[in-house]
Amino acid sequence: MPEVPAARRRLFDLALWLLLSLPVLLRSDPNDGGSWFQVAAGVTVLGGCVAVSRRWPLLPLAVTVAASLPASLELFTPSYSLALVAFGYLAGRRQDHTRGSLLLFGTVAAVGLVLTRLTGTSLGPWFTLMLALALAIVAPWLVGRYVRQYDRLVRSGWELADRMEREQAAVADRERLRERSRIAGDMHDSLGHDLALIAVRAGALEVDPGLGPEQQRAAGELRRAAAEATERLRDVIGVLREEGEGAPTTPSDETVGELVDRARASGLDVTLRGDGPVPEPAGMAGRALHRVVQEGLTNAAKHAPGAAVTVELREAASRVTVRVVSGPGEGVGESGSGGFGLVGLDERVRLAGGTLTHGPVRGGGFALTAVLPRRTPAAVPAAPTSARELDRARRRVRKDLVRAIWIPLALLAALSVLTAGVALWSQSRSYLEPDNYARLLVGQEYAELVEDLPDHALEAPPAGLPPEPVGADECRYYRATVFAEVPVYRLCFTGGRLSSRDELG
Repeated sequence: MPEVPAARRRLFDLALWLLLSLPVLLRSDPNDGGSWFQVAAGVTVLGGCVAVSRRWPLLPLAVTVAASLPASLELFTPSYSLALVAFGYLAGRRQDHTRGSLLLFGTVAAVGLVLTRLTGTSLGPWFTLMLALALAIVAPWLVGRYVRQYDRLVRSGWELADRMEREQAAVADRERLRERSRIAGDMHDSLGHDLALIAVRAGALEVDPGLGPEQQRAAGELRRAAAEATERLRDVIGVLREEGEGAPTTPSDETVGELVDRARASGLDVTLRGDGPVPEPAGMAGRALHRVVQEGLTNAAKHAPGAAVTVELREAASRVTVRVVSGPGEGVGESGSGGFGLVGLDERVRLAGGTLTHGPVRGGGFALTAVLPRRTPAAVPAAPTSARELDRARRRVRKDLVRAIWIPLALLAALSVLTAGVALWSQSRSYLEPDNYARLLVGQEYAELVEDLPDHALEAPPAGLPPEPVGADECRYYRATVFAEVPVYRLCFTGGRLSSRDELG
């Protein structure tokens, strides 16, 4: 429930108390068959009900029902009918759960039936009580439930809008963090690879006998500078990389063959093998394939300088397999760059719909293998949590609206069917079959013909019948047909004997 200022709550409760007290004042005063004591008691009770209705929404409804049943078994009283409607609505509007309300409705129906049997009255007042329960209590309660759910839907919409405004304030920060992570990935993928190749070429110049000592020393310094630059690059990557960020997807402008040729030109002993020309996948799968080869060559140049490297590229059905195997070398494939190389590579391959495996091979060396699909599977975007919450709130409102319509209609239909069944049953108990009526003889004692008579006679004769015979002690009326009020059989008794029998109507 939305928060309402205390002053407005008190003003609303005061107005509600005055409104509900008005019928009590008009219908329970001495001029209308009541008393001022009843007025004072009713107004006081209603005031207490209004006071506790926010904390205990069902209590005022139960108290009002308890005050109405002694006055009328039909639950409809001019003094408290408005209170039943108001407290029924407020119970639905303010109550979180429905179990207590349903229990109260069932209790009211059961207590009304018990009181009907205890007072010896017919079931007619109980049917009227059920009708009043459905229209004056259950229907307002359902309307209150609908209004509550509708307010919840509106509140969810405003909360969603407020949440979006707060999130927009953090979008720029998140984008900057993502960009920093992309920069870190690019630096690792591109600069790390290029620095490794520079170190390989400088190492080759350092041992070239055709160069003088000064040139060899300069080449050694260049190799050491490349190694130090690689270490500094690792530190920068550690600062820029965002924790939990997926692998970047920066496209590459060169093919696998061009990448292998460039590495071979830098002095790396690398061979490209395959079953003929293999078309490289497009999109994210192609970029992942390029990165696998690049990472494998970088690790080989960094951790196994001088070792032979083999790049195998094979095609099978709708998938492409690439395998980079480097010769023996100490520390091959280890976390020389902080462990981000293979971790990021695994994330990129996974996002492209493939699998990545890596590890030592028999006889020494290290293998990096990736299996990639020809086409990257399309990702199905998940619905935002806020949108799902809003959709659930809408469905709850629609369900409550449907309940507010069909439950009262279903109760009315059930009461109509039950009333018709009870009426038919009652009529059948006062139906005198024509054959039994024909066997009745004037002058018979009541004990002789009681077996041919129904269990119950009509409580009152239908209107418009002729007057009863003069001198008859008692006349009983029975239905001649099950469904119609007339004709009826009239049996009159004098001195315990049948004095006349007539078919009337």
